[in-house]
Amino acid sequence: MVSIIIPLIFLSVLLLSTLKKQNAYATFSQGAKSALSVVAEVFPYLLTVMTAVSVFRASGISGALAQFLSPILSTVGIPSELTELIIIRPLSGSGALAVLDNIYTLYGTDTHTGLCASIIYGSSETVFYVTSVYFSRCEVKNLRYAIPVSLFCTAIGGIVGCFFVQIM
Repeated sequence: MVSIIIPLIFLSVLLLSTLKKQNAYATFSQGAKSALSVVAEVFPYLLTVMTAVSVFRASGISGALAQFLSPILSTVGIPSELTELIIIRPLSGSGALAVLDNIYTLYGTDTHTGLCASIIYGSSETVFYVTSVYFSRCEVKNLRYAIPVSLFCTAIGGIVGCFFVQIM
């Protein structure tokens, strides 16, 4: 499917630029140039988030926090095996994917734990990564409500998703 879509997009852009009588190459070059400046502006924020996630996991704090939160999350219907996934997902997509893969390996994909893990992974976002990229670009410095609301919605999505897995 991708082998068809990408050439179609490319041809559509060329056709559109021809119809509008614009120089496609110059426009593309200008867009690429502006993208490089965006990367240069966003990179320090991304590096900071990635470093913080690495330190968080390597220090063992994530494991200790997962152990502490397991009983609390179990009371709202989230299996205790998924606590580390819930902690890592807002911080790192690749770290959460590694945890998800480990859950699939240990418990399977069609089990209650595997289905809940899929819902938690799919209904959440890497909140800190996204906020560091988006808010660094728009120069918003006050994240007073954005991060807490995002984390709250992530938690509600996981709780509701696991509830529906349990009743189905």
